[in-house]
Amino acid sequence: MADGTGAIEHGKRAKAGEIAGEALRKYIERIERLEEEKRALSGDIREIYAEAKGNGFEPRVMRKVVSLRKMKAADREEEEALLEVYRAAVGV
Repeated sequence: MADGTGAIEHGKRAKAGEIAGEALRKYIERIERLEEEKRALSGDIREIYAEAKGNGFEPRVMRKVVSLRKMKAADREEEEALLEVYRAAVGV
């Protein structure tokens, strides 16, 4: 702009971009830290399943039990009822 306001506007946009960029960088770094923690926890969980298997437990069944315990009672009952209907339908 001939009156010099173009440089001011560009400076404001650049500063806003720096602020937005800084906020975005912080979000990404937080996500990266949590992803690393998640990887560590996944490894710990695998070790527990391996330990349980070494003591005679079946990890596949344990995973199913963990999954069922996460569900609300009504949802679990509905799934079990549907499973029974499906089993009957295919003769299992």
